[in-house]
Amino acid sequence: MCCSLGSAFSASPSPTSSTSHYLPFKLQTNSHKSQTCSVQAAVIILPTISSALSIPAARQQWVISSYSLTFACFLLLWARLADVYGRRLVFILGSLAVTVFTLVIPFSPNEIAFDIFRGLQGLGGAANVPTAIGIIRQTFKGGSNEMLVALSIYSAGFPMGSVIGNILGGLIGQYADWKWVFWVLSILAATVSIAGIFVIPLDPPKPKPSSSSSSSSKPPTIDYPGAFLITTGLLCLMFALTEGNVVGWSTPYIPVLIVLSILLISTFVYWQHYLEHHHRHPLMAVSIFTNPRFAAAQLIMLLFFASFNNYLIYATYYYQEYEGLSVIQTTLRFIPTGVVGLITALLSSQILGRIPGVYIMTFGTTCISLACLLFAVPIPSSTSYWAWGLEAMTLSVFGADTVYPCLTLFTVQSLPPEHQALGGGIVNAVGQFGRALGLAIAVAVDTKVQINGIGKGMDEKEALLAGYRATEYFSFACGMVACVLSAVAFWGRGVVAHKK
Repeated sequence: MCCSLGSAFSASPSPTSSTSHYLPFKLQTNSHKSQTCSVQAAVIILPTISSALSIPAARQQWVISSYSLTFACFLLLWARLADVYGRRLVFILGSLAVTVFTLVIPFSPNEIAFDIFRGLQGLGGAANVPTAIGIIRQTFKGGSNEMLVALSIYSAGFPMGSVIGNILGGLIGQYADWKWVFWVLSILAATVSIAGIFVIPLDPPKPKPSSSSSSSSKPPTIDYPGAFLITTGLLCLMFALTEGNVVGWSTPYIPVLIVLSILLISTFVYWQHYLEHHHRHPLMAVSIFTNPRFAAAQLIMLLFFASFNNYLIYATYYYQEYEGLSVIQTTLRFIPTGVVGLITALLSSQILGRIPGVYIMTFGTTCISLACLLFAVPIPSSTSYWAWGLEAMTLSVFGADTVYPCLTLFTVQSLPPEHQALGGGIVNAVGQFGRALGLAIAVAVDTKVQINGIGKGMDEKEALLAGYRATEYFSFACGMVACVLSAVAFWGRGVVAHKK
């Protein structure tokens, strides 16, 4: 698949393009696939891991959330480090970290060690995604057709990674020890790390500061107090959202962590405003959120990924836990997402520069909403997969591979060139937070509906299906709210891709 993806992109290069442009781009795409692959491979073998490490059902979500927790919380810090010290350096360090910790994960003797190493794996992954976007933006001219193709195919790494993760987890989970899932991923990450050293070009030289005495002309620095505030605040919030469904929301330390996170994030916003107002170098210029369209775009990203992530996870649960299908049978049902994802990515590269963003965004958010709705409505489980499951898988990727590149392009183009990695960090941090928040709410809805169903006389399987369908209705609602916001916020915006 990696080879086909690369050849699809390089089949029709521009006459003015240098071949060297495409090598680092292919590397960024493979890196993006490996990050998504790591998450989805763990989802598909979740029951196997839980059995091997004696993880109770109430804490199984930590197998997934421990990675997403550190991944989301450290995106902004890594992005700023990349913009200051070099995107190539941070990308390679992140890939090496992923290699090491992915290799170590299978040696975990218990649940706690497993979750810790998964968190460290996410820490390394957080260095890859924003730097990859920054490298693509500095390699290709802004608004050019080449850049649109690059960004769209990079975005295809998400569904392609999901498919590869499903296939990898399915085959290994069915025919070999589950530990080999992580060892194979470690080998792939090592390949990306080595290739990055030789393929990714050196960062362009930083412009020299002017001789003016203005503090704004000083060399860029890292706002470590701000990094501590936002990273700690997000860690507290996402930990509370994930753990709340495990220990109960009334457990004293859960509301304490939520209040503490709000205080830390509020202090971060105030501190960033202070630095920006005094012409210092904040970790993130909060003034960009005063632009209503920019703020709405981030909210759309949050809602979209809450919907899309829940769809993927609960579709997996439906096939494995409710229908009782094997890992490999579940894997086969997700294959259309990869095929359709690649085609959609190629089409997105052509429409981003031609069709107004409002139409792309409303189309994509409607697609993911319908995918969730198909799993929510009471379609008999005896109905053929080809009659509705295939359509849902297809619609979900139509949504992912149109919304994600459109919002990513809009976000990075809203920031100056020296903050391109930060733009990638913002959009992905919001998306990861949407995943965590959406999953926390979905688990709470699922649990509540199942308990109520059993209390009303349902058998366990009926209650299980009722809970799954309730979460898909919630995901459908998230998608529809994102659709309405897209129609309002992007109305009159015109084509998202523009030359700067």
